[in-house]
Amino acid sequence: MVFLVVLVIAVAVVVLVMRAAAAPGRAGGGPGGGLRAPRSARPPRPQARPRPLAPDDDPEFLRELDRRTRRDDGSPA
Repeated sequence: MVFLVVLVIAVAVVVLVMRAAAAPGRAGGGPGGGLRAPRSARPPRPQARPRPLAPDDDPEFLRELDRRTRRDDGSPA
């Protein structure tokens, strides 16, 4: 009988610990009540131009390739 009571208490403790670990903003128990200072908002990152995935999609690469394949007189190699 004692073993069953200890088992139930152990399961309850594990469940409470798992719930506390899964709730990120509730360390203090109440809404907004935690020991941590509020996080400052990060400034948005500047959006960079997405790079092409393959070299044959990159216009700069194609221009350079075209320049290399042309002869000095303008005719293709």
